Amino acid sequence: MSRADQIFIEMCKDIIVNGYSSEGEKVRPVWADTNEPAHTVKKFGVVNRYNLSEEFPILTLRPTSLNKAVDELLWIWQKKSNNINDLNSKIWDAWADETGSIGKAYGYQLGVKHKYKEGEFDQVDRVLYNLQHNKYSRRIMTNMYNHEDLHEMNLYPCAYSVTFNVTENRLNAILNQRSQDILVANNWNVCQYAVLVHMFAQVNGLIAGELVHVIADAHIYDRHIPIIQEMIKRPVYDAPVLKVNDQVTDFYQFTPEDFTLIGYKAGEQIKGIPVAV
Repeated sequence: MSRADQIFIEMCKDIIVNGYSSEGEKVRPVWADTNEPAHTVKKFGVVNRYNLSEEFPILTLRPTSLNKAVDELLWIWQKKSNNINDLNSKIWDAWADETGSIGKAYGYQLGVKHKYKEGEFDQVDRVLYNLQHNKYSRRIMTNMYNHEDLHEMNLYPCAYSVTFNVTENRLNAILNQRSQDILVANNWNVCQYAVLVHMFAQVNGLIAGELVHVIADAHIYDRHIPIIQEMIKRPVYDAPVLKVNDQVTDFYQFTPEDFTLIGYKAGEQIKGIPVAV
């Protein structure tokens, strides 16, 4: 069993058995098909740790499309875009306006330049600068939750902050997430930010270390509970090996095709997942 599968199974069991139900509360999300309130069972303050030097944390309980996950990651972190016309999937279509914009969210925030003693940098370039010039700094972080611009965001950022930390020659990161739909988004985000750590590590001559994922509101929607209960009973397989194109030395030159999973075996895809909006 991969460590990622083990973490996911234990987390889901804990949420279902010990979680808090939102039944009786007024909730924002509704089911897309009936417009009825979409209630959840949640745990507050879930913390999961993944050692990227030991395995790549992709689930084998069901497939995760690494290519599409990386494409979205690069849309935010490399292209610094807030327009779905720059994205090679339709996962953000529901949040875009007639021009394709999702407002001043996600990639837009990472592309805004700020003043530092060394000059002006956007948040991504500041991370790159620090890893190149002051890699042991305790101040290497990004934050997309800009209160000044929230009213111009079509969706408030969910995965909003990353803190990077170098210990010896290993690059570690903490991903902070205010809210997460565990069935739909958990492994998607874990894979994305594991890849991000590998990217920043490679272009700075470091080794990918630990990814710590902190989720404030880790929830499972009520209609998703039977799906998860079935899924976590499935057979699991060994974790695959992530092969990164070692010829890429510039963060802005990475493409989704530069990341390949060797020996990846996973269970069947889950179809017909109820959608909460």
